[in-house]
Amino acid sequence: MPAVPDYLERLIDRWEPDAFDAPGHRARIRLGVTGKPSAYDVTINGSDARLAPADTGKNPDATLTADEQTWRKIGDDLRGGMEAYHRNRLQIRKNLHLGVGFLAATSGLKDAGRLEFHRVKTRRCHISYLQAGVGDPVICIHGLGGTKGSFLPTVAALADEYKVIALDLPGFGDSDKPIAVPYNAAYFADATTALMDELGIEQAHVIGNSMGGRVALELGFDHSDRTNKIALLAPSLAWLRERKWAAPLKLVRPELGLLQIAPRPIVESILKRLIPNADDGWTAAGIDEFLRAYLQPRGRAAFYAAARNIYLEEPHGDDGFWTRLAALENESLFVWGKRDRVVPISFARHVEDVLPAARHVEIDCGHVPQVERPKETHRAVRAFLGASGQTAAARSPRAATA
Repeated sequence: MPAVPDYLERLIDRWEPDAFDAPGHRARIRLGVTGKPSAYDVTINGSDARLAPADTGKNPDATLTADEQTWRKIGDDLRGGMEAYHRNRLQIRKNLHLGVGFLAATSGLKDAGRLEFHRVKTRRCHISYLQAGVGDPVICIHGLGGTKGSFLPTVAALADEYKVIALDLPGFGDSDKPIAVPYNAAYFADATTALMDELGIEQAHVIGNSMGGRVALELGFDHSDRTNKIALLAPSLAWLRERKWAAPLKLVRPELGLLQIAPRPIVESILKRLIPNADDGWTAAGIDEFLRAYLQPRGRAAFYAAARNIYLEEPHGDDGFWTRLAALENESLFVWGKRDRVVPISFARHVEDVLPAARHVEIDCGHVPQVERPKETHRAVRAFLGASGQTAAARSPRAATA
């Protein structure tokens, strides 16, 4: 049996179970060293974590792989794990929640603002979230098919000044996936305020990406007393062009996802054909996160219901999206990706017409600005959150372009 390297032993010596969350309080985390045949398993049972040579007969819940130099740096530097991950020197696969949670629990940090993973029961359902930092709260809401993991760059960028909380919406990630709930913006917004209630947060800034941006807007529409500034990263907006599939789609029930057969190899191969650089860093981790939920029948049903609601949202009328948007009172920042094929940047002019006080930033990226261009995105978000209302309103809508 190969001896366990000392640099990995140092990680386990720093094990802090209160920062870690696992289903059933059990997990197997496999640590691999690039270029070496041996791997090592961290077996977590309750508050106990034990490190030993890998049991290749058992499948790990998450895998972390890095070269020996990177592992040594992580072992020596309390903040080295997350830094290595953000620099793409450390690969996390299968389950980002458990993989990053392991880094958080072995960081050795014990201050109030350390990165932690938790799951709490709310009036809606059990909701999984991560948090870091101390200061005014910022709630981060992921997009369709995403998870809280897509906001790890945002947590890293803002936690020095804010208490940043990224949640898994119901139906996604590690949160509950109830059946026969609407999975629309109003439902997700209420679930977000339910989490805020459990965490004792009266009011927060909100950052939302894609569908999460639509949820952030809903918080502004119906929960303005709980919502401060709103930053919208390539937000999902009601379609303005003809929706030719609307009528037949209304007849299709998303609960059919409960019965659908979805073998992982087939679904994964389709995703890899559709998504460029599918095996690289954040993209590969994002695909893993999508598959974790989608391969569950309840996760598929939630995904289809949420996607259906996005497509079917009425743009006009008394309760139409664009009518409601015109009445938004919160200070808002819209971040648009110049290469976004999901929410084209052409939507910006429609927002300007309806919401002239909003600020806009254009970034050379696709649909997930906080991951694709984290420095430019978070520079704009930080400036927006820190600006006074008078200063923000005085700037022209297209003044900031990255």
